[in-house]
Amino acid sequence: MTGNHEGLALLLFGAFVAVTLGITRWASRRRGSPEEFYAGGRLFSPLENGLAIAGDYVSAASFLGISGLIALYGYDGMLYCVGFFVSWLLVLLLVAELVRNCGRFTLADVVAARMRGSAVRVAVGTSSVTVSVLYLVAQMVGAGSLVAVLFGETGAHARIWAITGVGALTVVYVACGGMRATTWIQIVKAVLLMIGAFVLTALVLLRFHGDLNAMLTRAAERSGHGGDFLAPGLTYGDGWAARLDFVGVGLALVLGTAGLPHILARFSTVPTAPAARRSALWSIGLIGGFYLMTVVLGFGAAAVLGGDAVRASDAAGNTAVPLLAIDLGGGAGSTGGTVLLATVAAVAFSTILAVVAGITLASSASAAHDLYASLSRRAARGRAPRDEVAVARVAACAVGGLTIVLGLLAKDLNVALLVAIAFSVAASANLPVLLYALFWRRFTARGALWAVYGGLLPALALVVLSPVVSGRPEAVFPGADFALFPLRTPGLVSIPLGFLAGWLGSVTSRESADRAREHAARHAEAEVRALTGAGAA
Repeated sequence: MTGNHEGLALLLFGAFVAVTLGITRWASRRRGSPEEFYAGGRLFSPLENGLAIAGDYVSAASFLGISGLIALYGYDGMLYCVGFFVSWLLVLLLVAELVRNCGRFTLADVVAARMRGSAVRVAVGTSSVTVSVLYLVAQMVGAGSLVAVLFGETGAHARIWAITGVGALTVVYVACGGMRATTWIQIVKAVLLMIGAFVLTALVLLRFHGDLNAMLTRAAERSGHGGDFLAPGLTYGDGWAARLDFVGVGLALVLGTAGLPHILARFSTVPTAPAARRSALWSIGLIGGFYLMTVVLGFGAAAVLGGDAVRASDAAGNTAVPLLAIDLGGGAGSTGGTVLLATVAAVAFSTILAVVAGITLASSASAAHDLYASLSRRAARGRAPRDEVAVARVAACAVGGLTIVLGLLAKDLNVALLVAIAFSVAASANLPVLLYALFWRRFTARGALWAVYGGLLPALALVVLSPVVSGRPEAVFPGADFALFPLRTPGLVSIPLGFLAGWLGSVTSRESADRAREHAARHAEAEVRALTGAGAA
């Protein structure tokens, strides 16, 4: 590791930042209406939105975390690729068009199409902000891991500066440019990421002359696990807790995407529901291609570097791809290795920036459009449209500061694991209320409140009591041990609780005949709007 790759990486990353700041300045000239700030004027085409969705969804967890898990644990690491990709079938079939027709800017808008009153909107807004913050922490950890590779042993403080810098840039993107700037940043990032992943994948395959069997055999030999590396159970086969954790992670990954606020918000940026469906189709193709390349990169890192080398750099595996780039380019100190590492680092940084911008925008939108607009007296007097954008900008600053602090606390955890936790909370709190609101005629306001809090609170409590927070050397607080819950992700317990609480709250609601008729009428109205688009924004 020399200073050459550091300087080149910073130069490439600086070029990306300069371009994106230019985009932000251009976008900031637009009028500051809520529709422009939250949805970019709803003027994006299906291809543009599909690229932006891919840029928003494929995060540091995929580029760094999943590749690292595959490099360390082989077959079991691929669970994340499968779960992340399969989840899009649920989004395409059940969510994309209906959310575009029923919603306006946020998840709470979809639920509000069925339920009146501020309590439900506040509950869904609170849940959306919580999920967004958890997801942001994973991106911040990815930024710190990348800087640790770039600056080596001298970069202990650079990790703090990287996380702080990513947070500060994101606040600028969101506060100044809104959805329009964020979308174009994500489009640029998606193109760069696909090109970078394709080049690395091609180099890995060339190293083994296109023989995947030879690559997998070599990966098993150098992994330190032998044939077990290519079979299920290396990570999740040791005891009942590990097997249940496997089921919980799979459930969270498959169901969580449909509950992510920043993904749902993207369907509001296109003009029609068919455009939302075509956006989902474009994103499925792009995301599926990327995850196929991720599998090759993960096994390639194990075959080229070996498991010990990956662990020596980062015990969680987050640096497998950068180390692989150095080796494929000719080794440490070589010109090719320097150029390739710098390119990968710049692409990874752009990935983190774009995803963080999208999530920050979604969380600030929920804070302003759902929480502020529901609770503020000024909003109640009709000043919400003007005030909301200003509040959203302030909320972006607050969310950025909070995630910087949390990212520093969780800096030693695997990025993909942190994302799995965020997916678990999203599937526990957001997905039940969304599906019930769209499809269940008897769903009530009490059921909505119970669904949100009945999934959110247990999920957060189980995360705090899990081995991720305490009881292990790699935990957030390694010196403490209050890990009463044996699983690393709460989804296996909290997801069913969210659905059960929503059902129980609805069937136990006592409503007058007039109230029941009103609910039936609102359901009929929402159903027509969801299926036909009549009255959609």
